[in-house]
Amino acid sequence: MNTPQSRPSESRPAAPRRRFPIHRAWPVAAVAFVALIGAAGFRATPGVMMVPLQDEFGWSRATTSLAVSVNLVLFGLTAPFAAALMERFGIRRVTSAALMLVAAGSGLTVFMNASWQLVLCWGVLVGMGTGSMAMVFAATVANRWFTRHRGLVIGVLTAGGATGQLVFLPLLAWLVEQHGWRSASVTVAVAALAVVPLVILVLRERPADVGLLPYGATVAEPEPEVKGDAARVALRALRDASRTKEFWLLAGGFFICGASTNGLVGTHFIPAAHDHGMAETTAAGLLALVGIFDIVGTVASGWLTDRVDSRVLLGWYYALRGLSLLALPVLFGSSIHPSMVVFIVFYGLDWVATVPPTIALTREVFGPARGTIVFGWIFASHQLGAAVAAAAAGALRTSFGTYTMAWWGAGVICLVAAGMSLSISRADRSLTVA
Repeated sequence: MNTPQSRPSESRPAAPRRRFPIHRAWPVAAVAFVALIGAAGFRATPGVMMVPLQDEFGWSRATTSLAVSVNLVLFGLTAPFAAALMERFGIRRVTSAALMLVAAGSGLTVFMNASWQLVLCWGVLVGMGTGSMAMVFAATVANRWFTRHRGLVIGVLTAGGATGQLVFLPLLAWLVEQHGWRSASVTVAVAALAVVPLVILVLRERPADVGLLPYGATVAEPEPEVKGDAARVALRALRDASRTKEFWLLAGGFFICGASTNGLVGTHFIPAAHDHGMAETTAAGLLALVGIFDIVGTVASGWLTDRVDSRVLLGWYYALRGLSLLALPVLFGSSIHPSMVVFIVFYGLDWVATVPPTIALTREVFGPARGTIVFGWIFASHQLGAAVAAAAAGALRTSFGTYTMAWWGAGVICLVAAGMSLSISRADRSLTVA
């Protein structure tokens, strides 16, 4: 009696496979990639809007940098709670709501006329919306849907988020130059909303929902059931993780990562180039080139993460980034020259190459059950670092009239991050969260 009853259930996974010529994990990853690019669009705008906002409203670099800092703080602090919400309510609901927050924050900027409104739109709404996705979203999709090629998929999804931010720059800079900064804000709002239907139609929570195993898996891995308040779950994960040395080394390294990428280069490269007489569209094009090479670097980093000790990868990435930033101040000029192109290519390959090995180490140290939520807190430190760097660089520019000290400071702390990464223990300290 038991045998006939068990056979139909064992054959159920075959039906979804016949409907899709490829494993369902790949369409899910593709839509996640598009969603990350859509959310990244608005994050490209601060760099191209600083000067126009200063011209129209008289707001200083320190004022606009404050709004960016609020954005970066919320972008990071929202991540662990978003990871818990995805476990509780599902990635489709959380991602759709996040994209709508991005659209609202972007669209409402066209009506602002005071600096506090800039903080509300850029900082609060867009910070919370983008923070609900980004790297935590990429980690959740990859961890749920992939066993084989997990590091590679994380690399591709991470490249989508970071590269979307940079590749949007030439378009946004052109829109700002030709039609004003408001047209750029509306464009990003429309782009974010356009992704929502794709998320609703294609994304699924887990492979088991369509009768499949994760790609490359031979047995089902039990998924943690998150009960209770998402905030309590996220805070409990932080409490337990913070008792380990590995958490602070990972979080400290990622703090420096954020300071040396989003906070400094992503926010201040275009204004710094403008200080040296370079046109904003030209500088935006250079950052877009960073985004193109970031695709290569991050995907390659994901591939390497599946094969090489992640601590060694992080040590090399941070050390090379630090050396490049130490050289940057002497490379600026009124036009593009070969030395700057070399920096752009080199820096682009290293832009977010740190993400796949950091996610892999977090999962390895803290286990799959809470690894994504713990990574949310590590990512929060990344954005806190970005916020500190964005505000500090703006203050240094206002005080000294140059960004040189900011570039040199970032280079030195990147060398510190390299040493921290090599000190991480690979011992498994998987969290047990009641």
